[in-house]
Amino acid sequence: MSKYAVLGNPVSHSKSPLIHSLFAEQTDQAMNYLAIPLEENEFEGFVRNFFAGGGGGLNVTVPFKENAFALAASCSPRAQLAQAVNTLFLDDEGNICGDNTDGIGLVTDLKVNNKVTISGQRVLILGAGGAVRGIMAALVHEHAAAITIVNRTVSKAELLVQEMQSLAPLEAMSYEMLQEAADNGRSYDLIINGSSSSLQGEMPRLDVRLIAPGCCCYDLMYSATDTPFVQWAKQQGANLSIDGLGMLVEQAAEAFALWRGVRPNTAPVMALLREQS
Repeated sequence: MSKYAVLGNPVSHSKSPLIHSLFAEQTDQAMNYLAIPLEENEFEGFVRNFFAGGGGGLNVTVPFKENAFALAASCSPRAQLAQAVNTLFLDDEGNICGDNTDGIGLVTDLKVNNKVTISGQRVLILGAGGAVRGIMAALVHEHAAAITIVNRTVSKAELLVQEMQSLAPLEAMSYEMLQEAADNGRSYDLIINGSSSSLQGEMPRLDVRLIAPGCCCYDLMYSATDTPFVQWAKQQGANLSIDGLGMLVEQAAEAFALWRGVRPNTAPVMALLREQS
């Protein structure tokens, strides 16, 4: 039976073992998947030993995505753009390879599961940390009319824009600049919360006028009850208010397909997770 795992710290709360066991059952794949907590100084040694011992693949979550990027002998273009890896596997020569499936997980959840159009739309992204970096690699190829990245430390947003501006129409703003934009009539068709506010039970400072008619508000985080951002979006009358559970399942499906060569059906897995939460 092939061995797989998710590495992180903390990682005991991870739904990945359940998701991948459901995928394996659905597609008749013999695999064993565990959640393994590590300290930072243990990461590289564990990964190398895992693959040397016949391990099939690894998922990587906070805080090890940059470590995984540095460790991989080669990375996919989307992982290179993100400078972060959430999926590790071996190529035919036995080299450790890295990919990042977060962005495609988000895009699939938006476009396929929720019928949200990205092309030609005005997109606002809150935050400029690792979570946002991961999704930008896929988002910049979706032909949005414009993407605004807002961050408390505006220099972090400016760095992301600088790195990716050749791929899409991007701009960086502070929250103060965003308020001015709202005062001047700016609004958005898709607002994505990639800041750490939901983890802290807080809501970023946002003017309701930023929500355009038909707007979708999407939180990369998920929880058993509505995140503060999803709650706010519902209260303000957003057309769609979605948390990140679908993205979690879709990025896992992409990793599963990379490892096993078969793509699972995500809909029943999402339905089961919703029932349990």
